[in-house]
Amino acid sequence: MTTSTSQNTSSIDGPVSEAAIVNIAAYRFVTLDDLERRRSELRELCERESLKGTILLTPEGINLFIAGRRTGVDRLLDFLKSQPEFADLEVKESLSADQPFERMLVKIKEEIIAFGVDGIDPRKRTSAKLPPKQLKEWLDVGKEVLLLDTRNDYEVRVGTFEKAVPIGVNHFRDFPTAVENLPEETRDKPIVMFCTGGIRCEKAGPFMEQAGFREIYQLEGGILKYFEDCGGDHYQGECFVFDKRVALDPNLQETSTTQCYACLAPLTPEDQQSPHYDPPHTCPHCYEDPEVIAQRQREERVRRLKEVVSPLPGSLPYDNFRPMNVPQQFDGLTLLEFLTGQHPHYGEEAWIETCNAGRIRYRGRPMAADTIVRGGYQLAHFQPAMTEPDVNAEIEILHEDDDIVVVHKPAPLPIHPCGRFHRNTLEWILNEAFQPLKLRPAHRLDANTTGVVVFGKTRAVSRELQPQFEQGTVKKTYLARVHRPKENWQQLTCDARISRETTECGGREIDDENGLQAITHLTRLADFEDGTTLLEVVPETGRTNQIRVHLWHLGCPILGDPLYLPQQELGSTQTIPVGKQMCLHASELSITHPTSKEVVSFVAPRPVWVEATFSA
Repeated sequence: MTTSTSQNTSSIDGPVSEAAIVNIAAYRFVTLDDLERRRSELRELCERESLKGTILLTPEGINLFIAGRRTGVDRLLDFLKSQPEFADLEVKESLSADQPFERMLVKIKEEIIAFGVDGIDPRKRTSAKLPPKQLKEWLDVGKEVLLLDTRNDYEVRVGTFEKAVPIGVNHFRDFPTAVENLPEETRDKPIVMFCTGGIRCEKAGPFMEQAGFREIYQLEGGILKYFEDCGGDHYQGECFVFDKRVALDPNLQETSTTQCYACLAPLTPEDQQSPHYDPPHTCPHCYEDPEVIAQRQREERVRRLKEVVSPLPGSLPYDNFRPMNVPQQFDGLTLLEFLTGQHPHYGEEAWIETCNAGRIRYRGRPMAADTIVRGGYQLAHFQPAMTEPDVNAEIEILHEDDDIVVVHKPAPLPIHPCGRFHRNTLEWILNEAFQPLKLRPAHRLDANTTGVVVFGKTRAVSRELQPQFEQGTVKKTYLARVHRPKENWQQLTCDARISRETTECGGREIDDENGLQAITHLTRLADFEDGTTLLEVVPETGRTNQIRVHLWHLGCPILGDPLYLPQQELGSTQTIPVGKQMCLHASELSITHPTSKEVVSFVAPRPVWVEATFSA
């Protein structure tokens, strides 16, 4: 073999210049040993000469793609050819204005080119090599041959020989399977296979002969050697190369073909004119309609949600460490005084029993009931083998974009961990389904209320959303099925002030003197024969339990409300059992989107009770 020293100049005009970058490609199948030493020597030489590219060293030979100044490349070739194994190393060369590689790598691998088929060893035997000029002569006279392109499909799209048949693979490892799909009649035809530089054909040819194909030739030196010897005759397009140049024309000059950053597909000038070419995000080959992507994402979210709640996450026993922060007002008091003062509903005896069992812990260690606590302590209430009451987990995703997730919350289902609920909550379930995202609710609904809930995908988005709810700029519309009002009004505004403190049972009451301002607008939509009325409710302020308290105060409490009962009675703050319902529904919500700054509205499907008939 002889060394090829092409004088093609890529984007450099005129004779070879010392300022030009010399690009060389070469391979040799030969038994190599002492690979670590070889790697060390080659890496040191290449770094010293400021060369960049890749050299693969394997037990079956060498493969290299290197670029640099002429003097450096020549020193590398002199070093290689001084060794008997590479004395006749054949090199393909071209020039470019810029360095096409970003770094220098010298790697040790098992194979020069990944193939994975036993018994194929180009060191011992290869298919007959067909010189490029011989192939051109055959094609000039119309000799009947099958031109088989062994390259990957994305390479073939850039250019190939006229009437060539692509083998149809996305990776060379798939070549053996693709050969099985070739028509049976091709086994008796003369086949000329080709690739970029010839190295893949060194293994592909013997494999096809082993598979029963009778007359196999491999194009010596591949497409690049053909360009060098014959130009572009009988070839259409360009040749894809695995460096920054992306593609070379038959003059071995870099072309305007580029590569998609997202999917790595080579892009012709026509591809680059496509409306779907949006570097570095998409190109015509990887672009997908946003609606198709969104639909696929929705389907995946639904699948994952079903997976998370089957079974309900809180139905399986688990050890729960519930955080408890000590407010400054309990500084210097005993642990028991803090517990009974902060959570009186649990009862002193129960707290003593909990402390004696070692279930109140500070920094991982149990605390006795008479231990002095300090403001700011972060305690943990250890609850072993805990299970939670059942909830309704039929969550529906109404909207998702890069910033927010909007869901239709069923009931009963708490939003936040609270009381007996930790895992059986909307927040915990969504965070499991949306991993690794951590969704943050921008507002809250009672566990027994259904309807629209908005979550931010990031902390920054949540900081944009939450002030809208705090400042009352969000428009919220509810539907409520209530005991029929005694007065025959069509529209009404209730501005009764709501107490700052909760009652013993955890509810709120009207406090006209010291309470918080609260305004609720009511519109009567329908009266039903069962003595109930459907209302549209628009809260202007956002006090805790505001709608429920105002309707209770007006003598038309919500059907199914376990706390605000008829006849001005208070019940309990319990979460209603699954199958029961409180007829309050957050029907529509309008917010200013954190990114577009446009007002967007979300509507939840109406619940069945909106038009159902209830027994008196």
